[in-house]
Amino acid sequence: MSEETHTPDAGTAPDAAATSQDAPLLTGAAVAHRDLRSVRGPLVVVGDAAGVGWDEFARISVGDGAERHGLVLEVNRDLATVQVLEGTAGLTPGGVEVRFDGQPLQVPVGDGWLGRICNGRGAPLDGGPEVTGERFAPVAGWPLNPVFREPPDEPVLTGVSVIDGLMTLVRGQKLPIFSAAGLPHLELATQIAAQASSQGRPFRVVFAAMGLTHPDIAFVRDRLEDRSAAGELVLLLNAADDPVIERILTPRIALTIAEDLAYEGGQDVLVIMSDMTSYAEALREVSAARKEIPARRGYPGYLYSDLATLYERCGRVRGRDGSVTVLPVLTMPGGDITHPVPDLTGYITEGQIVLSAEVEARGVYPPVDVLSSLSRLMRSGTGAGRTREDHRDVAAQVIAALARARSAAELSELIGESALGETDREFIEFRDAVERGLFAQRDDERRDLNDTLGRAWRALAVLPKRELTMIPREFVDRYLPKPDTTDGAADIPDGAEG
Repeated sequence: MSEETHTPDAGTAPDAAATSQDAPLLTGAAVAHRDLRSVRGPLVVVGDAAGVGWDEFARISVGDGAERHGLVLEVNRDLATVQVLEGTAGLTPGGVEVRFDGQPLQVPVGDGWLGRICNGRGAPLDGGPEVTGERFAPVAGWPLNPVFREPPDEPVLTGVSVIDGLMTLVRGQKLPIFSAAGLPHLELATQIAAQASSQGRPFRVVFAAMGLTHPDIAFVRDRLEDRSAAGELVLLLNAADDPVIERILTPRIALTIAEDLAYEGGQDVLVIMSDMTSYAEALREVSAARKEIPARRGYPGYLYSDLATLYERCGRVRGRDGSVTVLPVLTMPGGDITHPVPDLTGYITEGQIVLSAEVEARGVYPPVDVLSSLSRLMRSGTGAGRTREDHRDVAAQVIAALARARSAAELSELIGESALGETDREFIEFRDAVERGLFAQRDDERRDLNDTLGRAWRALAVLPKRELTMIPREFVDRYLPKPDTTDGAADIPDGAEG
């Protein structure tokens, strides 16, 4: 049977009573296959499976009556390779039955997910009933057709000054956070999930955690409790000791939920996926079990296209009100930005936010390396009518001044600060002022954009006016604090809001 024959119409809505008790997955009458040829890691090979198609959903009945779930990864003549979501422990040839449903894995979609806390397969962890919905959608999904995309042009405000001010996230964008072990990327991700909003529009967050420890999962649940209780959040939590195959499924379920909330429900949805490196490790493990020829550092050669099938499911669709914005979080092994996961992610996404151990050592949270970070769509979502008229110019000036400050600091290490010129010393002073006044904030502090831009102007006031070459003179005259303005209390004129 061809794959097209097995693929259901996205608009069909099977009876919700047919869902499993373990997770919101479809069932169906099917022939039992008992010819289990082999078990390889998380995979089983089923024989005499002619007519089975790729991506079919399967149910595996064990001798004790327990049921597991699987997906068809590969079909070779009458052999079907199935990945078992709950793992293959205890599965042996004989006494095992496999039933194929004749269609890909689907989940119910709709507002029923809001406020729920589930595991990586969508099974409830909050003590509530299983999630149901009037509609079902395949978790594989489809990347948006570029012909039907609307260009992103409105900001998503995170309440984090360094992001909103200098690398603004735009509705429909994909903007990853690059981090390293030991840096507070999870704190930053949960802070954004708790605070983010779009201007005057319904806003929802889908948080997909992959490979987290149980203390980290408890931290995420605690930090996002208020937003979850408000019915604005969906939590999918895959723990480090959960089956590795579940980790591959988690981001796909998250994006399927988000797509329905956005394109059918007309809501703006932010999907945060942490940690994508754990996802890639799971993909590598499955690839090794399939005995595929490895590529860079053992990852499968299709890692790029696989990541693209996730990242490209965001955006705005012509004729639809909602949007899906994606914020992947990934840790760079050894802090190596050329590692395959961040390297390939950078090719697909529209910028990056890079966290730095050096910045963290100076006591700054969030420790963003501004000169290594950028949002390629920032110009589309900022400026008059969107944020504030001076936003782009102020951001450009702050970044340019930081670059000059870094050069001055490096020169100071060679010849000593006393040998520097007065202007170079002022730029080093500016770096300290902008890190203390603009970048540094509490992990539970939410700042509005006017506060952020006011802090940027107060930091720029450390520099001589002649150095503010990237800002029009009218903005300098209107927004730059006067010399007698007390530190921390810049006099921003009325009517400065966007």
